[in-house]
Amino acid sequence: MTIRVLVADDQDAAREALQLILDGEPDIDVIATAADGAEAVHQALWRRPDVVVMDLRMPGMDGIAAIDRLTGAESAPRVLALTTFDLDEYLFGALRAGAAGFLLKDSDPDVLIAAVHELHQGRGLIDPQVTGRLISRFAELSPRPATPELDLLTPREHHVLRLLARGLSNGEIAAACTIEEGTVKTHVNRILTKLGLRTRVHAAIYAYEHGIVTRDTP
Repeated sequence: MTIRVLVADDQDAAREALQLILDGEPDIDVIATAADGAEAVHQALWRRPDVVVMDLRMPGMDGIAAIDRLTGAESAPRVLALTTFDLDEYLFGALRAGAAGFLLKDSDPDVLIAAVHELHQGRGLIDPQVTGRLISRFAELSPRPATPELDLLTPREHHVLRLLARGLSNGEIAAACTIEEGTVKTHVNRILTKLGLRTRVHAAIYAYEHGIVTRDTP
């Protein structure tokens, strides 16, 4: 199945480079490009891409506002947010707005391609280089009260949620829990369903916001 992608970046060279990388994959088709957030929203609602690769710092409507518009739409695409390393507020804002993934703009092309595949398969992704910064940002927040939905999780699901929030992959979680990777996927899906969340990225946000995981969690 071909993955339909929209690329949004206000810099011509960056937009063309992203398109060139993605179009070079046999199962990825860049169906549209945009130079600002408003155009990205318009193109996405018209062309219906599976994944939107969205620069966050653009003139006019920025990427965060565009993500918020898109994730609230019917049949919303999965959004992969891109920005530079020193813009923590953009990372936090993008995830809050509903981005399913976050990568640095200078990430290796193979990482970008893998991220598009991950999002298309319904999974979320945060660049490992910014995971620590994300943890620090959430550590500054006062934990929110536990929600009734949290009581629906089994002890095993609580454990998986803590590991997921620390940035472990399904394979790493499987090794830590001595269970099959397929079982981990089942646990993650049940966690998302019980907590009413869309992606594992949002599950990680939930875990930090509600004090399930802290910066000092081993």
